[in-house]
Amino acid sequence: MARRTKEEALATRHKLLDAAEHLFQAQGVSRTSLQDIARRAGATRGAVYWHFKDKADLFNAMMERVTLPMEESFHHENSPDDGLQDPQPNAIDRIRYSTVNALRQIVTDAQTRRVFEVATQKVEYVEELQAVRLRHLSVRKGFLDRIQQSMETAAAQMDLTLPVSASAAAQGLHALIDGLIQNWLLDPRAFDLLEVGQCAIDVYLRGMGFPGDWQAVAACAEPLPPL
Repeated sequence: MARRTKEEALATRHKLLDAAEHLFQAQGVSRTSLQDIARRAGATRGAVYWHFKDKADLFNAMMERVTLPMEESFHHENSPDDGLQDPQPNAIDRIRYSTVNALRQIVTDAQTRRVFEVATQKVEYVEELQAVRLRHLSVRKGFLDRIQQSMETAAAQMDLTLPVSASAAAQGLHALIDGLIQNWLLDPRAFDLLEVGQCAIDVYLRGMGFPGDWQAVAACAEPLPPL
């Protein structure tokens, strides 16, 4: 039998991940078997194990396909399409635009929305999925560390004293964003995630003492007055 090329192997991997996304969304992670995924992808069970160690490994790979591009937005330098005109934006502007861009991707990209729905509504942290729980905790810690560092940097840049510790401020912002996403996924018709998200982030950061002179404040129905 001819040896599979890297391109063929990559195509099979993506078919398996695509199948997993749709099956997990339709029937939940625990009720979906690797055989189900292989069958939907038109592959064999052996092909699943060639690419993934187990269901948790497959689940984490599915998450990384969409979350890694979002996570990278907190690392890259200013680019022409992120809405910032200043070639060296301050740290709080970077927090704001990175989080808003993440919300925008969830709203506009069907695959991202589907994967986040699976991650928030369709998974149980049972024994076979402990690796999924550990990845979730690792990603959360990475987000909190980056936000905390950015808030500390921004406070130093603006000579501000935060009303709470940067660690507590980062925890609060994470809870705000996470709660907005989860509630919107339950009923996307209930509110505009991008508009409400921008307003909520503005209010939160203003509450921390940061000035709110951002273009996105115009999205709010009643823009807050300047500090």
